[in-house]
Amino acid sequence: MSYTLSEEQVAIKEAIDDLARGFGDEYWRTVDRAREYPDAFVAALTEGGWLSMLIPEEYGGGGASIQDAAVVLEALERNGCSAGAAHAQMYTMGVILRHGSDEQKQRYLPAIAEGTLRLQSFAVTEPDAGTDTTRIRTFAVREGDEYVINGNKIWTSRVQHSDLLILLARTTRFEDVEKKTDGMSVFIVDLPEALRTGQIVASKIDTMVNHETNELAIVNLRVPAANLIGEEGKGFRSIVSGLNSERILVTSEYIGAGLWFIDRACAYAKQREVFGRPIGLNQGIQFPIAQAYANLQAASLMRWQAADLFESGGNPQFEVNAAKLLGSQALWAAANAAFDTYGGFAVAEEYAVERRFREARLPSIAPISNNIVLAGIAHGTLGLPKSY
Repeated sequence: MSYTLSEEQVAIKEAIDDLARGFGDEYWRTVDRAREYPDAFVAALTEGGWLSMLIPEEYGGGGASIQDAAVVLEALERNGCSAGAAHAQMYTMGVILRHGSDEQKQRYLPAIAEGTLRLQSFAVTEPDAGTDTTRIRTFAVREGDEYVINGNKIWTSRVQHSDLLILLARTTRFEDVEKKTDGMSVFIVDLPEALRTGQIVASKIDTMVNHETNELAIVNLRVPAANLIGEEGKGFRSIVSGLNSERILVTSEYIGAGLWFIDRACAYAKQREVFGRPIGLNQGIQFPIAQAYANLQAASLMRWQAADLFESGGNPQFEVNAAKLLGSQALWAAANAAFDTYGGFAVAEEYAVERRFREARLPSIAPISNNIVLAGIAHGTLGLPKSY
């Protein structure tokens, strides 16, 4: 397998490089200070068709491959942009594309492709369930042509900037299913209407990074039965099937962000002089940067392998999770190497290292903890016994 970029992918990268030049350090410093959503950045991605590239051409999208999308997100992050503000618009629609009815696809995908309908918010995690999704308590009851849903969600991002919400709820209680992953269903929610009527109350959670996320209180939310995605009670499979693409794409962001740290650290180490010589001459500076770079390249290879398997219709659960694990670890190593290279200047806003350093810590625990990934590899791949 060759992981050299094709001519078309090189052109994609160059186009993203050009777009990113309009959103330099000062832009991101400004939105970070104000804790604002980067509207201009997201608008540029939308207008360029980058966020709809994974939607098939028949629905007005770009019909691109997961590899092409990975190139976009890696390039954005390597240029210092925060792709997480918009990346969900790229892949969240996958649950409709893969599991939705023909009517749902025709209704939603063209509008999502043209950017007039934003689908970049999904509600899965709950305060008392955490990573154990099977233990969610949000419950949907069928009443005629509607479902009435009540419950709570947490860490639901981009609520204030999405028109649709993908919501996972139980339709059969945990105690009443033979298999714990059964009894959950996925719904499409008209988010602005639910917020306007108080059927969903969103409480923003302030975090150490400029990432808009929320806790949701869901109170007698009425959702048309036509908005059920796939088969009732089989929603967990629909959600899980979308995780492969998510893992590949967020890993691409980690790799790009890590390479940003490497680029900045190398440039600074060459020009910064202490005791009459560039600090880059010191192995104490060189070796951590070199190690982080090697780790990033290894993570990149695992990412491309996962992408190839996914694109060919496989189910690369080990590969996508291993890529996420390796990518997040390599990113954190690169962030620390850059921080040490800049020394005291690393904490100054001027150099952007402190902002990106804060952002680099999150991938080790989200969208899934690395400890959970390791447990999955131990149990699912290596057949080691579970402790529970």
